[in-house]
Amino acid sequence: MPEATAACREITQWKKKKQPARRTVSQICPPPRRPLTVADIRPGMENERLGVVRDSMYQNPLIVKAELGKPRERSCSLPGINFNYGLYIRGTDGGVPAALGHWNVFKQQPTCPQELTRNYIAMNRGALKAGLTTARENFLYRRLNDIRISNQEDRHTKKEPPSLPPNMTFGIPSRPSTPFFDLLQHRYQQLWVQEQKAAQKAIKMEKKHKVILGKLYETRSCQLRKYKPPVKLDALWHMPHFQKVGRHLDTFPTEADRQRALKAHREEYAVRQGALRMGNYTHP
Repeated sequence: MPEATAACREITQWKKKKQPARRTVSQICPPPRRPLTVADIRPGMENERLGVVRDSMYQNPLIVKAELGKPRERSCSLPGINFNYGLYIRGTDGGVPAALGHWNVFKQQPTCPQELTRNYIAMNRGALKAGLTTARENFLYRRLNDIRISNQEDRHTKKEPPSLPPNMTFGIPSRPSTPFFDLLQHRYQQLWVQEQKAAQKAIKMEKKHKVILGKLYETRSCQLRKYKPPVKLDALWHMPHFQKVGRHLDTFPTEADRQRALKAHREEYAVRQGALRMGNYTHP
């Protein structure tokens, strides 16, 4: 008995609870926000003004202020409630009654006869036989003798489309996927090392099978062919009255230093640039 009374109490309490009120369509989808008017302004609002107030003041976006905790009011005026937004397309097929009553069959337009191509080869040949060579004469000849290619002849000149297999796929083939496993395992490095080892082995085998000739002795003619006779350089010409004149400037402290510098200059003579071989080195 006490369990039954407890269950009855729970049912009565659930009935006493107020059921949630269902929202109307206007609450779920409220109407669009319209621009403010003088009647909408209440004391304490951000857009409250003193003096003369007009509705046009609340339609200027530079003057209207956003209320605290509310979005900014739009200053553009919207059309009335009966206005339908969007593009209205007027039906030209009669609508549902016309569709149920009869079928609107599409009338095929008459096809115009295909114009035959002009046979310029025959017209040029005829103009040449008639003795016409200028552009003006050829133009007048083509207007008088308009020769066209017949359908049978045109069929031979036009190329027929190539026959393609039924299972042919058009487009560019996709790029093969990147072999990540080969990259991670250094497969390409191993292949390169194997190729280098095979090449070195082949070179060794070729050298091994190569016939080793005996030592070649150079004859006198070979030695004369390679011999370069030394060229004696003549001394530079000096004027007679300057030959016995000694130097007036000596930059070396001693004669030994001077000879040492001349010796170093002779050693570097072959690798320096310039007429006197005192410039930059030929090889850095």
